[in-house]
Amino acid sequence: MTSQKLSFPRQHARTQRFTLGAPRAFTVSPDGTRVLFLRSSSGSDRANRLMVLDTGTGEERVAADPVALLGGSVEKLSPQERARRERTREGSAGIVGYAVDDAAELAAFALSGKAYVAELRAGTARALPVPGPVIDPRPSPDGRHVAYVARGALRVVGAEGDGDRPIAEPEDAHTSYGLAEFIAAEEMSRYRGFWWSPDSDRLLVARVDDSAVQRWWIADPAHPGNKPAEVRYPAAGTADAEVRLFVTDLDGNRTEVVWDRFRFPYLARAHWSSHGAPLLLVQARDQRSQRYLAVDTESGATRTVHVDEDAVWLDLFDGVPAWAPDGQLVRVADEGGARVLSVGDRPLTGSRLHIQAVLDVGESDILVEAVAGEDAADPETGQSHVYRVNELGVERVSEGVGVHSAVRGGGVTVLVSASPEYPGKAVQVLRDGKRIATVANLAQEPVLTARVRLTEGGARRIPCAVLLPTDYRESDGPLPVLMDPYGGPHGRRVVAAHNPHLTSQWFADHGFAVVVADGRGAPGRSPGWEKAVRDDFTLTLDDQVEALHALAARFPLDLSKVAMRGWSYGGYLSALAVLRRPDVFHAAVVGAPVTDWRLYDTHYTERYLGDPAKQPEVYARSSLVTDEGLSEAAGTARPMMIVHGMADDNVVVAHALKLSSALLSAGRPHEVLPLSGVTHMTPQEQVAENLLLLQVDFLRRSLGLPRP
Repeated sequence: MTSQKLSFPRQHARTQRFTLGAPRAFTVSPDGTRVLFLRSSSGSDRANRLMVLDTGTGEERVAADPVALLGGSVEKLSPQERARRERTREGSAGIVGYAVDDAAELAAFALSGKAYVAELRAGTARALPVPGPVIDPRPSPDGRHVAYVARGALRVVGAEGDGDRPIAEPEDAHTSYGLAEFIAAEEMSRYRGFWWSPDSDRLLVARVDDSAVQRWWIADPAHPGNKPAEVRYPAAGTADAEVRLFVTDLDGNRTEVVWDRFRFPYLARAHWSSHGAPLLLVQARDQRSQRYLAVDTESGATRTVHVDEDAVWLDLFDGVPAWAPDGQLVRVADEGGARVLSVGDRPLTGSRLHIQAVLDVGESDILVEAVAGEDAADPETGQSHVYRVNELGVERVSEGVGVHSAVRGGGVTVLVSASPEYPGKAVQVLRDGKRIATVANLAQEPVLTARVRLTEGGARRIPCAVLLPTDYRESDGPLPVLMDPYGGPHGRRVVAAHNPHLTSQWFADHGFAVVVADGRGAPGRSPGWEKAVRDDFTLTLDDQVEALHALAARFPLDLSKVAMRGWSYGGYLSALAVLRRPDVFHAAVVGAPVTDWRLYDTHYTERYLGDPAKQPEVYARSSLVTDEGLSEAAGTARPMMIVHGMADDNVVVAHALKLSSALLSAGRPHEVLPLSGVTHMTPQEQVAENLLLLQVDFLRRSLGLPRP
């Protein structure tokens, strides 16, 4: 079936939000001759293949095809692999991740629970004869071995399949080696638990013991014969998993890495390169203090390289900490009201940029992704750019309005760019700033076009996106309004790109003026902007109201008919809107909401709201289900549809059930839509499609709008 014959909801679901067929996960070989990436064969094919682009000719070839490797059999995933993919929000199939040796000549990946290697020059791929189910296989830097995790043990095998053996085995059912614990993968963006030494003779190995973490049980009410799934969930104020670290050789001899784990229990980052000793970033539980530690691999002792302290909280960033080639520490820090890049003791950027990630640390410069500071000459609402930074200054690499990122190696840069003007992402391969090749994007063309207007609203200059119906004319008059935010920390929705606004445009084409606003707490502005929500999430609702009223002076917004829809934090915000401000908001779609912050995880929740035992009033103020949370909802009842996946192990369905129970006790009518077998993602095609259709029907009914 061609994309032209599909409705937008069906196409959006079938293409997994237009991500299928789009290239991703790029690696550049150190000699600059090859670019590795993942991509499925079409915009409706879920199975990613490992691809190689020749930078000399621009030709692409398949390095590993999951269909051929599995011989047409159905892919099977272990519960551990399913959980790992849920943490990374991975909904595709086939080869979803890979790792390479230093020369980028040998790639390793897991497929259907087995370990595979691909010889990239020879163009061959084969399975390794090792026990499974395999998770996260990674070649040694010299390409002679592959380390992987199976059943909680870290094992090593020769790249030819010889000499397979465990080098760290779990002592009991509560321990594992070589895996990231739940909280690291869900909230710290650390998805791995072992790191090869640059000499390929040892590994840093994380040991996780989750015996102290409370047990929750997630049932499947649609199948009462199935046992509930046991989940170790570290809710705010409860025990986290214990994480220890070992230097382990290939015979299994190990030395424990020693640091003050009582004061700094979170292992947030690990880095091991030829430029210095293994480097760790460890955080205090309150995330107001962290230490950069260098590891003595012989004794396991650590020395402090740098200390960060912050009165509010400390953020984590991709790509750092790292050693520069001269042995200086590369880090990102909040200084002088800006998010700056520092090498050693010297900041290399100032208030004109807020660094979002370090992309590559080179011999003579550092490649970063950043947004312009609020004092920039021209507003760059929703944009991110790639910059080269060194002691001589800052140079922008990316061009044009959009969201840009990059990967670099061997003098070659792969620049990935999205723009409001065209769908999808364009991938250019650059050498010395000149394009030498492009990587094909096979994603489907959307059946509609997002006509997004990026602007700012209110005295706080809140970043906003506004979308009107495609055929709107000024003579049509004011439109009912749909606020469509995420609106919380670590979730930027106002972006200068096309595809992220497609769903909002679809709602707009059903007769709404759709407003997306990123208020305080959302990334993309100064550290102070993000940290303003400390101890009070209700400020994020204040900013939605401010943006709405400010935009009404410039856009055709009918303030007598205003609804909000959202998922996760956006779902929380939607419920908060109709409960706390029924004078402004008249209906809400509440998707997978966090309703009681005491039931959400430690690292995220305590960063913003502190310890619930020490600050119960803070949790009560931001809750939807406490007496304080419902006290302001005693007035006008507004229609609310609560939607939640029954298999969600991130925001468990108890959140929705507690809200429904509280609303029922308060005599407030509402609707509940349970999604059987659905997690925090909604990858099932029919579920995702019908969920959009049901939402628009609910919104029209609730606002008293005529059926189309």
